[in-house]
Amino acid sequence: MHQFFQRKLHLKHALAVILSVIFLDQVTKYLARFFLEPAHSVSILGNFFRLTYVENPGIAFGVRINNKVMFTFLSIIAVIVIFYYLIKLKEHWLLRFSFAIILGGAFGNLIDRFIHGRVVDFFDFDFFNINLSSFKFLFFEFHGYSMNRWPVFNIADMAVSIGMILIILSILFDHKKQEPVSHVLADPD
Repeated sequence: MHQFFQRKLHLKHALAVILSVIFLDQVTKYLARFFLEPAHSVSILGNFFRLTYVENPGIAFGVRINNKVMFTFLSIIAVIVIFYYLIKLKEHWLLRFSFAIILGGAFGNLIDRFIHGRVVDFFDFDFFNINLSSFKFLFFEFHGYSMNRWPVFNIADMAVSIGMILIILSILFDHKKQEPVSHVLADPD
């Protein structure tokens, strides 16, 4: 398993992954705008899977935000940090690939935010319902939560989610022996 994680993904290939995700995301959003706008839904697999046109002014999976300027600024900072790690992780192809698809997804949605002011979502699944009852704990009160259908999403959202899952898997299954932090920080004198 160790050698699996130690292969290289060259920067030019990582950039190709980023551009491929952006291209696929933008083409599918264009098609959704062309065929599904305004607010049109097409059943693909009954009620389980539909293509539904939604313009999302919030963040991934329909989550709303109040300060769009701050969110855009933080998104740009996140993209810069992720790009930095993409360049630094020369010896770990899975992490580099993960960061590449996350960047592709982030850029895909940022393009929509800059051009249209909102992001087009269109994948509409009914995976499972979530119902959490309200409760009080000490001084905190949770008012409950209910979700009867999964939030509508797009290719960029999928890329970011898959990238995060791959990062978690990489961390869990990469058994590379690393030098303890205390040794790295110790003064060599």
